[in-house]
Amino acid sequence: MSFFAILFALLIEQARPLAAHNPIHAGLRTWALWVGRNFDAGRPHHAWVAWSLAVVLPALLALAVHWLLLWGLGWPFAVLWSVAVLYLTLGFRQFSHHFTRLRDALEEDNQERARLLLAEWQQVDASHLPRSEMVRHVIEYSVLAAHRHVFGVLAWFSLLAALGLGPAGAVFYRMAEFVARFWTSRRGTVAAPASLSLQVVALRSWTMADWLPARLTALCFAVVGSFEEAIDGWRFHAQRFPNDNDGVVLAATAGAINVRLGGEALKLPQAALPAPPGLAVDAANMDDSDQTPGREPEVGHLRSVVGLVWRSVVVWLLLLALLTLARLLG
Repeated sequence: MSFFAILFALLIEQARPLAAHNPIHAGLRTWALWVGRNFDAGRPHHAWVAWSLAVVLPALLALAVHWLLLWGLGWPFAVLWSVAVLYLTLGFRQFSHHFTRLRDALEEDNQERARLLLAEWQQVDASHLPRSEMVRHVIEYSVLAAHRHVFGVLAWFSLLAALGLGPAGAVFYRMAEFVARFWTSRRGTVAAPASLSLQVVALRSWTMADWLPARLTALCFAVVGSFEEAIDGWRFHAQRFPNDNDGVVLAATAGAINVRLGGEALKLPQAALPAPPGLAVDAANMDDSDQTPGREPEVGHLRSVVGLVWRSVVVWLLLLALLTLARLLG
């Protein structure tokens, strides 16, 4: 019943998106902070204990509730639980408002507003970015956000739900991404920063968790976009990006819609997390050898990105619908 859970969660999220500042996300931040403070003693084995408590325990709790509902009340209640979990972990509206405001500002040629919106979204220094580089940033950040908030969650949820593990996969993926971003972004702060061991464990675990979803996202983009160019980009240009998983997704995106991505403008810190520290960009000193082939980024490419993402969602839903139908008929 994964298809129905995903479909209903997406419909509810489109009709009533989760607020940016909500008790669930605030609770997750409190949870990650509490785990780090109480179990991060600076040693690798302590880091693994802290990471397991922060990531694996919530996934096991989601699984336990799923099994209790399934065997106690029946599968309709288990499906409702999956819908609720997916509503909290899956969705475009968790990031699409940033994309929409930036696209509108760029279409109106309001570059100053676009720079402010980009700086607010990603916490980067966009004050000197030319228009084409702003478009490139928006494409890259938006594609990575779509992957992490939609396709990565879909992949883990679908795979583990097929094994009878309910929404545990969705919780595991989102928590792995969240703690990697939360603990590494606290570097250099005075509010109980995570130790180096915990940061390394969180980033390494996130890289492993995102390995398969990144390649499934790239394959889906290739299917709904320009297939040959997307696969070529994946094979020959993914290494141009500082993170392997993000490189696969971005290189496939570049080929699928024929746009030039990469270069010095997006050399992010390790793991290419969505909220890197301040990044000053000098377009005159960019290294073109680090860019993928394709056309110079234009505002029109933003609409191509939207089409690429939505077509990919349709492909996912069609595939899950066919699998659900086959299971019901079989």
